[in-house]
Amino acid sequence: MKKKKNQKKLVIVLSIFFVLLFVGGWNVIDGNYDKQNKVILAFKKFIPSKISRKIRDTIFVIPDLKTINKDLELQVRKFEQGLDGQLFDEKEIKTKKKIINYKNFFLPFPRLDVRAGYTNPSNSARAHYLEVVGDKILVLSGQGKTIFFEKKNIFEKKLEQEKIQNNINDIMTKNNLTFIGVRDLFVDKNIVYISLISKNEKGYTFNIYTANLNYKKLDFKIFFETKQFFKEYSVSTGGRIEKFKNDKILFTIGNSGVLGAPQDKNSLLGKIISIDLNTRNYELVSIGHRNQQGIAYDEDLNLIINSEHGPKGGDEINFNYYKKNSVLNFGFDVVSYGIEYDGTDPYKRPHSDFGFVEPIKYFVPSIGISEIIFLNKEKSFLKKNSLFVSSLRAGSLYIYELNDQLDKIESEERINFGNERIRDIKYDPENNVFFLIFEITPSIVVLKIKD
Repeated sequence: MKKKKNQKKLVIVLSIFFVLLFVGGWNVIDGNYDKQNKVILAFKKFIPSKISRKIRDTIFVIPDLKTINKDLELQVRKFEQGLDGQLFDEKEIKTKKKIINYKNFFLPFPRLDVRAGYTNPSNSARAHYLEVVGDKILVLSGQGKTIFFEKKNIFEKKLEQEKIQNNINDIMTKNNLTFIGVRDLFVDKNIVYISLISKNEKGYTFNIYTANLNYKKLDFKIFFETKQFFKEYSVSTGGRIEKFKNDKILFTIGNSGVLGAPQDKNSLLGKIISIDLNTRNYELVSIGHRNQQGIAYDEDLNLIINSEHGPKGGDEINFNYYKKNSVLNFGFDVVSYGIEYDGTDPYKRPHSDFGFVEPIKYFVPSIGISEIIFLNKEKSFLKKNSLFVSSLRAGSLYIYELNDQLDKIESEERINFGNERIRDIKYDPENNVFFLIFEITPSIVVLKIKD
């Protein structure tokens, strides 16, 4: 009986496999497909990852080698150009409502093993971040390398990047820390803020360091210690930094995989806090978060917007109209629209039925939500208040237009960049362009969007 069931299962798997092969199965096996394609996602439910990897490494060994060779050719070309920051792709993208001019320039950072998996600590070192600072663009690699280039160079064929020395490795050595990776880069009033994840004998931790802005060398010092330690490596650390009112900054701290921490007010895990830049004292802004990979703040509206990864499914965009001494609870790890990766579903839903704040938008399946930008129509080129949402898994930029009350999404557009992961996004009002970090190549993309 058991043998017949196994044979039947094998027939189903093989049938689905040949259907996938007919419609472009190699792209599915290789991972080079639209991660939001509902038909492919339905097929993938029937093909365990172990089987898909086996198919890739046996039946598809030649196409796999061709893909690897194509990637290697791009990496060799990138390596040979050094710090030139050469323009290697340029095109016009048209959506239903917009025309977008697209330019892609090389970054001098190595491509890491994208097949290592998100649970591998090496995953942290491929997360790169950027900031628009006056007439320059500052970039920090996941390995702690710093470069900059003149903003005007985006209109040329080369960015002409320059290295900036920094003392990140020295800080790690001096404090008996092992550097794991960068979590964010932020600049305000000529002070550079970075959040880093590191490890010592107590476990993994993450802190904020600051340096005076200097394009020759950045001399970082500890600014804020979370004093939170966890034994197992986790990607759910948050780490985003954003300007807040009254000479403060916002800091997102993920749950780091620690069960129950987001609902525990004695723990900083799973929280958004504000930090006073003068006293370095902090206050809770919101709790019940998992892994907040994006944050934005509009001072006119006194509105904090954060994006965060759910478990398997359930990525969220959350709105918080900040009120002092009112700490909103967004519900994790009690509620979620996602499930666990092992298929279990311990979460309640919807949020509001259990006294928690509903997200203004959630995603099932996950898009691997990352940094977000909010543009107020009163201060931008747009006709509508809009959210620009970057994604890792979906390789896309989502544009959401909101109603005047900011409680409903009126329209959605998606710009899909294929097999890429967008880690960071910044807006430059001077040139009306968006800067995106692609981490697969890695590269820096410049988008000019005509509304």
